Parts: sequence; structure tokens; C-alpha cells
Amino acid sequence: MSGNAAFTGDIPEHYDEGLGPFLFVDYADDIARRVAAHTPKRVLETAAGTGIVTRRLYDLLPKAEILATDLNTPMLQWAAKKFRPTDGRVAFRPADATALPFADNMCDAIVCQFGVMFFPDKEKSYREAYRVLAPGGRYIFNVWDSQKHNPFGRMAHEIACRFFPVDPPQFYQVPFGYHAIDPIKETLIAAGFDDLKIAVVKKQHKLTDAAARARGMILGNPLIDQIKARGGVDPDAVVEAATKALEREFATKPIPLQAIVFEARKPE
Repeated sequence: MSGNAAFTGDIPEHYDEGLGPFLFVDYADDIARRVAAHTPKRVLETAAGTGIVTRRLYDLLPKAEILATDLNTPMLQWAAKKFRPTDGRVAFRPADATALPFADNMCDAIVCQFGVMFFPDKEKSYREAYRVLAPGGRYIFNVWDSQKHNPFGRMAHEIACRFFPVDPPQFYQVPFGYHAIDPIKETLIAAGFDDLKIAVVKKQHKLTDAAARARGMILGNPLIDQIKARGGVDPDAVVEAATKALEREFATKPIPLQAIVFEARKPE
């Protein structure tokens, strides 16, 4: 991840174990398959987080070299646990997606799962992706659709607001605040990309462990830091409220999820 979101401390563990099975595994398979369809030999992943997409890319592209990057070193350290020391085709390196420390034309594909929303300068991140891609290379990324289509995000935000009515934490406004297709498309075109493909991808999650999902929702992202910074509230109480809300709303029906996938090409 990048920008104003720090995924440090215990966050990587709760992110990977609490949110991973809930939000990220199925979408990782989707985006990794889209990348693999182009059979790239050199793949750069930005905002790699705990390596959920990285692992899937590694499995689907047995001949590709994969460089996984993230602004937050603790996330990459967790990601590295998914690989053996002998897995030489994958490497991890801290990097800012808005100022990539790599040469021009260094990779055939760039992939970013649910990271662009956190980049403080999205236009610059697109220009950097364009720069490091080889001609004909593909940039594939996804973003969450609005909270209307992802009720777990609305739920988490509303719970935080109940505990802090005067100064509510705003973390959950960020991941669901960058989903307008036309402006994203125009920004990609302005960066130089062409052959844009856009897909709305719906998934469903059957709630089997509300407590684990709630821990991920509250403790697995910078919301927990915003809670601690305000003080006066036990984070466990927020987790308990989230657990009850999940059980109440999704005990008998799946949790709907919706993302938007963008694929863009650097002209040859």
C-alpha cells in the first residue's frame, strides 16, 4: 500500500488472516488469471500487501520473474512467509508506487490489487506504471466499487461512527472512494495508455467466522490506529460490535462484494 495508510504493527497479520479469505483471495485469483492470460515474463506488483496476489501469480506463471513491492515493509515481510527461500523467481522490495525506483521498460506486466485508492497522487502513479512498462505491456488493477455495492464497508464505517460520533474515523471512506469509471479511464488515457478494458466483477462471501472477519475489518487496516489515536474506546468493543453486526445482517445470506477491474496497454 501507499500514501496515507500505514499497514504496520499487528495489522499485517489481521489483514492476511481476517480479511484475506473474506475480501482478497477470490479477487486475487481473478486478477492473477487476467495477468497470466498475457504470459508475461517479468511482472511488477505494486501495493502487494501480504502477498495474496503474489502467491497466485507465482503459481499461474511458472516461468515468470515476479517483483512484489509495497510501501510498508511489514506487509512484505508477511508476504515473504508464503514462499520458501528456494523460490528464486520472486523478490520483495519496498517501493512507492508514485515514485518507482526502477528503470524504464523493465517489466511486461504490472498488477495492483486494491491499492490505487490509497495512492496520494494517482495520476503520477499511472505515469510511473507507464514508464516502467515495456512497449506492449499491460497494467491491470482493481478498485472497490462504492459502499452501496460493498455493504461490509458501510457497516464498518457506521460502527466506527457510533463509537466516535464527534470525530469519526474516516479510514473506510478511502478504499470505497475511488470508483468512478470515466475519470479513471480518462486519467489512464492521459498517462499514455490505450486498449482499455473495464469489467465489473461481483463476488459473494459466505459468512462462516464472523469474529475472524470482524477482527480483520477493525484490526486489519489503519482504522485501528485511528481508534487508538482518539482513545477512550477499547478496540475489542468495536470488534465485538462488528461481529454482532455481521451475524445480524449476513447469518442467512452471503455478503455481496463488487470491484472494478481496469486493464490498459502501453502502445508498442
